Order: sequence, then structure tokens, then C-alpha cells
Amino acid sequence: MKYEVIVVGGGHAGCEASLACARIGHKTLLITGNINNIADMPCNPSIGGSAKGIVVREIDALGGEMGKNADKSHIQIKMLNSSKGPAVRSLRAQADKITYPKNMQETLKSTENLTLLEDMVEHLIVEDKKIKGIVLAGGEKIYADTVILTTGTYLKADILVGDTRTRKGPNNQRPSMFLSDDLKELGFDIQRLKTGTPPRLDRATIDYSKTRREDGDKVRWSFSYETNPTYDIDKQEPCYLVYTNEKTHKIIMDNLNRSSMYGGYAKGIGPRYCPSIEDKVVRFSDKNRHQLFLEPESLYYDDIYLQGFSTSMPYDVQENMVHSIEGLENVKILKYAYAIEYDAINPLQINASLETKLVENLFTAGQINGTSGYEEAAAQGLIAGINASLKLEGKEPLILKRNEAYIGVLIDDLVTKGTKEPYRLLTSRAEFRLLLRHDNADLRLSNYGYEVGLISEERKKKLDEKIESIKKLEEELQSIKVTPTKEVNEYLKELDSAEIKDGITLYELLKRPEITIDKLTHFKNIDYTDEIKEQVEINIKYDGYIKKAIREAEKMLKLENKKIPEDIDYKKIPNLASEARQKLIEVRPKSIGQASRISGVNPSDISILSVYLKKGGY
Repeated sequence: MKYEVIVVGGGHAGCEASLACARIGHKTLLITGNINNIADMPCNPSIGGSAKGIVVREIDALGGEMGKNADKSHIQIKMLNSSKGPAVRSLRAQADKITYPKNMQETLKSTENLTLLEDMVEHLIVEDKKIKGIVLAGGEKIYADTVILTTGTYLKADILVGDTRTRKGPNNQRPSMFLSDDLKELGFDIQRLKTGTPPRLDRATIDYSKTRREDGDKVRWSFSYETNPTYDIDKQEPCYLVYTNEKTHKIIMDNLNRSSMYGGYAKGIGPRYCPSIEDKVVRFSDKNRHQLFLEPESLYYDDIYLQGFSTSMPYDVQENMVHSIEGLENVKILKYAYAIEYDAINPLQINASLETKLVENLFTAGQINGTSGYEEAAAQGLIAGINASLKLEGKEPLILKRNEAYIGVLIDDLVTKGTKEPYRLLTSRAEFRLLLRHDNADLRLSNYGYEVGLISEERKKKLDEKIESIKKLEEELQSIKVTPTKEVNEYLKELDSAEIKDGITLYELLKRPEITIDKLTHFKNIDYTDEIKEQVEINIKYDGYIKKAIREAEKMLKLENKKIPEDIDYKKIPNLASEARQKLIEVRPKSIGQASRISGVNPSDISILSVYLKKGGY
């Protein structure tokens, strides 16, 4: 049996990878241990969040599925940081844990060129450092031109609770026992990582009078540019805010040696930016409380997710910890928290295309690459699927730059800096975040989606019309001038805006922070959609900052264009610092720009490298 692409793993990375390959037109096989667990959400019941919501928009802009599915499946949605600048605004939705996987499974099953197989992949078939296929648990061999590994947290997974260790994957699923050994034999550096999940509580046993209600927004939102949201704003499920207290912290500190991590039972390294509650209490001992959110998991059952309370404490300690929180004194724990350890590869061993450096045509995506989060996984899966397809077609890979997408930041960070802990995207990681906004993902990326075959002609036409409308409205605002009449200045005074003494264009007037584009309707009928008006308002108000960011990005791109030959011998370059030489040999950067971002490579090393390349005629 032969396929063009085999995708191993049915999580968020596997779904995007297999859909991308199949939709582009390649015969694709998705193999997963349990078809009913495809697109499962073993931890957080949400899609999006700070930075992550922008990633979901980028996935949609490229032609991926996560945004569309989130729009069909959410039970609450809101815009984070809506009162702040556009660079940090990001959507977050509570996804229904029953509906989301069901909808994704239906999408996969109805996609042409895509076959689903329920089985376990135990070995890889590699010949002359090229992937040839996989071997199933029963010994059957299936051949393929490319293979994409999206194994999530299943590689030699162990569930940790207190001093107990059980070889199981998320939700007590069967782990993958042999693949990481295969990868190790092929020369991959296997590292042990850890993540965790909090307890689930019985909705009916919570005292909501001691909590603070958090509702969804009173505005309809969507992740996908193709979704026309029609959900009932007033029927969104509420979340609730609660806090730990000094009693909670005392229970944790008194039992710290019984935690898997602090008791010395854990081997893997946990996520710095999504720590366990015991880690928070130890690291932030000056804080007398930490906020937690009670989040509904589904409309179809009563489990409430205790966001921010991940732990690996024994069950009896978890009972005491949870019951110490106001509002949860009599709560019933339906599922106890646990930590999970798993194998991952060193991401320095993959290229920016997500093809591995050691085995040709073998791609990896998601938590196997050292990341955490559904959104990071889905983004990598999409890029791996696109690049596996482009490799099959003999085309150059799609490499998104740091000034083009958060996805570009994510992948560049992984393959250039590596990670020793589960990596999480943050807005602070993106130096060009003003360019990488929630509102402009389609303008940044949809042409790429069209070029690879994931964006339709109709959608491309709408994008072109949108770009033309933005340009047209900006030109109109530049062409219309208001004069300093009494009526004009009285209106400006009402807006707490300074009077004008000379004529001023609407374009210049809109630069004033207190004047929104809707306020300009006093002077001109602006017959454009809210989407166009938002884009124009941001472009005008942040014009100076955007231009500065573009100039900085252009400087970076000049360094990216200074390519480093693949066969360069760093051992022959005199005067390089020993750490820089070691890191350059390990990462083998494609450009001077990438080399400059490697930890341990200093500006002086970059100067030496640049001079060496110039003298060598490169």
C-alpha cells in the first residue's frame, strides 16, 4: 500500500497537516490510535488566547481549519485586551469539548484524498537517510513519499500523580512505545518534557455566590474570515473567577514533597509559562493569592475546568487544596489533576520547513517539536502539511518570516534557539507584533494560502476587493478637507478635541487619539464595512509606529538575504568564540539573520562570520 503522505497522530497538528495535504491534492493517510480521539482537547477547553488567538487567525488566513471549527464549536468568545492597542488584542473562545472534535472528525471524513486508519505506528522505514514509510503494530508496512509525525504527548507517555507513575497517554489512552526509540537510533536527540492538567469539578456543587462571573462579549466575533457569526450573544456560557488563599498555599507547602515534581519523581521539564499551582506558590512566594477560572467544558456534561490549578499532588492533597478555595468548599472533584511526561525531539534538528535535518522527507509538528498548546500544534501541522506537499511537487518550502506571522516567530524560535521546556507563544516573543495583528492576518498571509492551493479563487477575489476598499477609503479621507468653521470647532470641542485654525484633512484628523473613524461621519458618509473601517483607522492612527516597524523589519530582511552556504565548515573560521562555533555547527543557520538569533552567538561572532563569507566570495 502506498500513499504520498502519511500523517501519524490525530491531534490538532495531525488534523491540519492531513487536511492541508489532501486539499492540495495529495493522497494522504492519517493514522491515529483512536479515531474517536481525533482533535481531542485533553487539557484546556479553549481555543485562542493572548498571541494564540492571532495564530488561529493566521491558520485560517492560510487556509487551515482550526478557526472555522472553533467558530462552529464555541460556547463563549471574547476579545482579550480590547481596551489596549491593536498589537495585543486577541480572541479567546471556550470550545465545547464534545462538539469541537465531532465537527473536526466530520470534516476529515468528508475530505477527498484523505483516508483515516485506527492503528499504532511502531516503527519508521528509512533507507539511505530518506523516509520510505511506517510499520504498524501488527507488522504491516505502509509506504509513502513523505511522513509527518504529529505524536503530541504520546511518545513513551507517563501519567504522574504524587509518587505514582503510570505508562499512559492523555485521558488514559495507549501511549506510543517504540517511535522515540526509532528516532533515537536515527540520531535524534530525545528530550523528556512534562506538562499537566488541573482537576475537573462538578458544576452543581460550586457555590457561585462566592465567585465573580465572567461573560462573553456582547459583540459577535469569529476566528475565520469566512464565518458570518450568528450565534446568540445572550446564550453564551459564563465563566467564573476565584482565587487561591493563604490556606491553599499552606496546604501546598506542607505537602510539597508529595508533589511529583518537588518530590523528585518527575524527570521531564515543565512549561515555564503555564506552571503547576505548586510551582506558582514556590516561585511567587510574595503573592498571597493566585487567580483561577472556572470554565465549562461542554454543554453536554457538567465538568468544570479549574483553569490555573494544574498539579501533580496525590488525590487526598488535591481534595484539601481545592476545598480550601472560597466557593469550592463542598465541591465534588470529578477528575483529578495529573502531570504527564513524554518524549520530544530537539527542535534544533529540524529545518524551518519542519522537515528534519537527519531524515529527508520526514516532517514533525506539534508537541514532538517541544511546543505546548493546541494552537501552536495546529500552526505547525499546517506548515508541515504545506511543505510536505511542496516537497512532493518539487517546489521551494513556505518559510514565514518573523515580520510576517506569529507562526514565523514560533518556528524560527524553535529551529534557531531550541527549547528545553514546552514552548509557548507570547506577544513579547514577536519583535514586530504591531505588524502581526489580529485584524490583518488575511492581508499578511492569504496570498500564500492561495499560492499553495488552500485558498479558493472566490476567497482570493474577496481579499483583493478588501485591499482595494482599504486603499480607496484612505484616499478619500486624504482628499476631503474640513475648514475651521464655528460649527466644526464646536463639534471638535464636544469630542474633547482641539480646535483647528487651518484646514485639515479627515486623514490627519483621524490621527487624533480621541477621534474614531465613526466620528468622521459628521463630515462624510463612510459607506464601508466595519472591517474596512477598522483596518483604515489602525493604519492611520499607528502610521508612524507601523512605518518604523517596517523599517526595522527591512533591516532584518537584509540579514536574512545574506545566505550561508550549507557546506560551510565552521571549524575553519578563525577567531570564532568556542560556544558560537559549537552553536553554529549544531543549528547550521541558513542566513546571517538566523545566525544572529542563536543563543550564544554574539555580534562579534556575526562580524567574523560575515567577513569570512565576504572574503571567501560567498
